Amino acid sequence: MIAAAAYPLVALTGLGAKATAHAMEHKTKLLTTALPAETSYLYAPDGKTVLTMFYEEYRQYTKLSDMSPNIQQAIVAAEDSRFYQHHGVDPKGVARAFVSNARSSGVSQGASTLTMQYVRMALRDSATTPREVQEATQQTSLRKVKEMRMALDLEKELSKEQIMERYLNSAYFGHRAYGIYAASEIFFSKTPKDLTQVEAATLAGLVKSPSEYDPADSDQKEATGRRNYVLDRMSQLGYLSPDSAAAAKAEPIRLKLTNPPNDCAAVPEKYNSWGFACDYLKNWWSAQPAFGANRLERMDKLRRGGYRIVLSIDPKIQEAAEKNVGAKEGTGSPFANGIVVSEPGTGRVKAMAVNRTYSLDLSENPQSSNPEAGPKVKANYPNTVAPLLGGGDLPGYQAGSTFKMFPMLAALDSGMTLSTSFNAPYRYKSAVYDGWAPSNASGAMTGQQTMWSGFGKSVNTYFVWLEEKVGADRAVRLAEQLGLRWRTDVDREQASPAKAKKWGSFTLGVSDATPLEMANAYAAIAADGRYCEAIPVSAIMTRDGTPATYVTPGGIHREVAKPRCRQVVSADAARAATDAARCPTGDTPARGGCGGWSTADSVRGTVGRPVAGKTGTTDSTRSAWFVGYTPELAAASFISDPDNPFNAVGDGQSQIPIAAVAETLRDGLKGQPTRQFTPPSDAIVG
Repeated sequence: MIAAAAYPLVALTGLGAKATAHAMEHKTKLLTTALPAETSYLYAPDGKTVLTMFYEEYRQYTKLSDMSPNIQQAIVAAEDSRFYQHHGVDPKGVARAFVSNARSSGVSQGASTLTMQYVRMALRDSATTPREVQEATQQTSLRKVKEMRMALDLEKELSKEQIMERYLNSAYFGHRAYGIYAASEIFFSKTPKDLTQVEAATLAGLVKSPSEYDPADSDQKEATGRRNYVLDRMSQLGYLSPDSAAAAKAEPIRLKLTNPPNDCAAVPEKYNSWGFACDYLKNWWSAQPAFGANRLERMDKLRRGGYRIVLSIDPKIQEAAEKNVGAKEGTGSPFANGIVVSEPGTGRVKAMAVNRTYSLDLSENPQSSNPEAGPKVKANYPNTVAPLLGGGDLPGYQAGSTFKMFPMLAALDSGMTLSTSFNAPYRYKSAVYDGWAPSNASGAMTGQQTMWSGFGKSVNTYFVWLEEKVGADRAVRLAEQLGLRWRTDVDREQASPAKAKKWGSFTLGVSDATPLEMANAYAAIAADGRYCEAIPVSAIMTRDGTPATYVTPGGIHREVAKPRCRQVVSADAARAATDAARCPTGDTPARGGCGGWSTADSVRGTVGRPVAGKTGTTDSTRSAWFVGYTPELAAASFISDPDNPFNAVGDGQSQIPIAAVAETLRDGLKGQPTRQFTPPSDAIVG
């Protein structure tokens, strides 16, 4: 029996170890640097307020110096009383376990040291395939021999303190608590540094069987018995006096349970509307090559990488956005009224708000307003997590005349001037677009128009003519450079190189777009033609406290959270477009005349500072838009029925996006100094 008990130790230098020596040496080296999965935190802009977390295993890595000695002593007493005497494998423990198991004809006692347990956990956590997980955890003699060999090697590389730290950060304590930080918080709502001896003994007792010894069960009998066993062992090892152990055992287990939030649906009620920005962050993250080769890898990084992420949302602007969309259309309306605010020059999203409650619970939602939807299909209100504001897979909403910006900007960038004039008829038959004959919204729009008056009055026939001159394909390509994407089969076909030249209705906004895209596109014009990709963060830090980076095609390391900008049109073209875009808002352009009236002349008075923008409505006012901007902020608002685009909002609702943008810009910029737009040059005025 003694000889048999010695076999596993002899095997370490025999056939089993030899057969896998190279593989184990490689894995042992990996274990010296491998870190377990760690929770990622999403913070408000102050960098301190936690909005939510992302995790598969709730864990926050904690240094040994930040743990109470009580938990270190308790885990030794519970799992490996000779931890500080052996070198990774305990011969006495192996022999004792073999004898016990032989007598019971089964596995009644293990022989795993803390080091061996850590090896097993680390191999499991670093596994990249199901087979590797199985190899790390299967109950076989060969696995045990490999584990022993790696434990011996690991103790040559790491100190006892380093192994203890890694063990306590890897162990599972039940209730989604991975590692001692999570266990301390979930069971006692405190940090590991503050654990008492009784609390430490309770947690240490869980490692052997988290479900069997769960102290959160109504009957704490098993948990108390296991805790008392650990306290007795602590006394036997000299960590506790007999009297202290007896007093500790007499105490009941007092829990203060915490349920850590996970994912965007767990954003606190106070910040409920921020859930849409959180959701956008996830979609944005899943598209960043810096975090992996595909969506699956990137989301795995988010949930296991231990990042510290700070949202770019500005609380003041967000509050204004929430107030102003909520006041115009309540959460109980089938019509979604939403707004996105972007920062020119950075692309950072400063607000995302819609008249919906961010929630997964759709049980009280009415049936969808779409007559083609089945009887069990719920509407998107009052609760939804659908990305109604953009950044997800929804196509968006027809944006109407807000698209007139793209052919105008393309024309200005190609050398045409603001004074470019055309005697716009009520109806214009296009020779370029195969006889297509659009008309204006009213007869008051007919007559001689320039870019200023044509844009201010939203003269359809002027812009179809202008689009003919510059080329519809050029306007389409410019919109793409400003961040627009085509998500429906019809839009993709029309935007294709083969069809774009004939897409005359593009200037009338027949394509779907999202408020996120439109706010960011107009923000580029406010930034003198410099387009910046939309970005929902101001900082992303890795678990070691350094900024997350990516490598450019040129081999340069750049921070993921830094703005990514490029010049799309000349600064003078953008300034000229802004000068014309002051006309719709009731503002006064620096160089030209607006023709006497405009489509949103209340905006300048509401905002109280220089402002540009454009209204947009679709056929039968199925949706209505307004995109407005100052030198500091760009905002896009829409109103539409996301479930049924044929459910017209009506002309009376077309003022809602105008007011939402104007009031949000006013409130968001309150107290800031007034900035002026830079006038266009004489050459581009004409």
